[in-house]
Parts: sequence; C-alpha cells; structure tokens
Amino acid sequence: MVIEDKLQELKEQINKIVPSGITISDVEFEGPELVIYTDDPKQFADQADLIKILARDLRKRIVVRPNILEDPERAAQEIRTVVPENAGISDLFFDPETGEVLIEAEKPGVVIGKNGVTLREITKQIGWTPKVVRTPPIESSTVKQIRTFLRSVKDERKAFLRKIGHRIHRETTSKDQWLRVTTLGCCREVGRAAFLISTPESKVLVDCGEKPGSTANGIPYIYVPEIYPLDSLDAVVLTHAHLDHCALVPLLFKYGYEGPVYSTPPTRDLSAMLQLDYLDVVRKETDKIPYSSNEVKTYIKHSITLNYGSVTDIAP
Repeated sequence: MVIEDKLQELKEQINKIVPSGITISDVEFEGPELVIYTDDPKQFADQADLIKILARDLRKRIVVRPNILEDPERAAQEIRTVVPENAGISDLFFDPETGEVLIEAEKPGVVIGKNGVTLREITKQIGWTPKVVRTPPIESSTVKQIRTFLRSVKDERKAFLRKIGHRIHRETTSKDQWLRVTTLGCCREVGRAAFLISTPESKVLVDCGEKPGSTANGIPYIYVPEIYPLDSLDAVVLTHAHLDHCALVPLLFKYGYEGPVYSTPPTRDLSAMLQLDYLDVVRKETDKIPYSSNEVKTYIKHSITLNYGSVTDIAP
C-alpha cells in the first residue's frame, strides 16, 4: 500500500471515530506522529478523551492541529487572560512547525488546572496546543538560541518531518524478524559509544561519541560496511549528553547522514552546548577539527525530541 492510500484509510477510520460535528480536513505523517488537521479545534478540546481513543484505536501518536493558528501576539494575550496570575508565567514560545506553544511557569500545576481544564480552555481559545514546563532557576541562553534557530528553519523542518514520517510508515518487504547488534565502539574500552541495531527492514544507530583523552582511533567505526553509506540509517537515538555518547553526532551529517536524531529535549540542548565546547577545545589542541558548527546546526535542525519514557515508532 502506497503512503497516500494509507493516509486516506486512516482519515476514513478517524471520521468513523470522531463525532459528526467535527471536520477532518487532512491527515499527514510528520516524523513519528500522525497529525490531524481540523477546522474545529474547540470541539476537539471539549472531547477530553477523544485523542486518547484515537491513539488507542489507530496505534499512533496523535497530534491535532487547527488549519489556521491564532496570531502569536493575540494568542499570548489570551493565554495570560485564561491562566491565573499566580501561575507566574515567565515565557511563551510559539512553534508554528508543530502548532504548539511552550508555556514556562513557576507553578505548572496552576497552568494545567484541575484535570487539565485550563489547558483545554487555552486550546479552545487559541487553537495552539499548550505544553507546560517549570521555569528554570537559571535562564539558559543555549535553550533560547536553539528555539530561535528552530523557528528560523520551520519550513525546512516541516518538509523534513513529512519525509521522515513517510519513511517510518513505508511498507515492509521482509517477513523475517531477526535483529543484529553491531558494536562500533565502547566495547572493551571506555568511550566512543556507538551501537548499530539492524533488522531486515531498518538500521538504527544508538549514540556516536568520542573516546576521551584519545589521540588516535577516537572515532567509532562508522565507515564499516554494516553502517556505510550513512544515508542507509533510518534513525539515530541519542541516550544522553555525555561527550563519549554525543560528541560525534554532527560528524554523521558531515559524511552523508540526512535522517533524524531522537532524544529528550534536555539531551538535545545539552549535547549541542557540549559539542560546541568540544570543538573549541579540539581547535586549541590540534589542527584536525572533526566537524564545524554548521554540522551542529544541521544536527539541531534534524532533531526530534520526545519526553522521557515516551514510546514511538522510529522505523518500520
């Protein structure tokens, strides 16, 4: 089944589940999520369990977006009107690529409201999907720079996410179910973590780090036939932001990788900061710079973040 037929089938299933008054204008795979576009976000917000029912029945991560989003300035005013003042909202970040608004507040529970009632009211009023995080005790310039950069490449990100979504949900061609783990580093040594997980249908690389203190052979074996060419990879999963796990992720993009890197939001932000610091240290110690800051930007542009403990599809 081609991807367009699969999307049409999903749209028909969704129309059977949602109440008759809700219009579904389009459905699309964007990264690991199935995005439902609608003219009636307020009615979706009124149906508290509808998204859970859709996720359960379709076995997909579901995101609902309105066809037309409220202007961010007006939406910010509405949020501050709906949310009690004692929540202590410190910042609002609107992400047009995902249709989400990140609300930083001193008291996240007040923003959420009892049983999520305040969040649903925000969605009804502005259409944007609210996500709430606690205001950090120390403001991070790195986080702000990453958010600003992602906003500047939102059109490229949207096209990228749709491409990845289609790749994840492509038809499988093999009935075999074997799995092979190839160690490209980090075995019988400390550092340069890199583990390739292969199946008949896909390849996923877990981590790509450097070997601390090494003057030679500090890079994982990313040139061996099992992984090369790098564009044969479906995904990279970054477990955490230590240099022996994350330092050389940008190197993958230098040598041909064009896919996603999955991590939690803090891991993405911390790893980008450490990678830039790593480049600065290497530049002072040697002439052999493994990659440039441009590859760090490419990594951020190709990042897909998931909350800790979330489960999703990243390959067929």
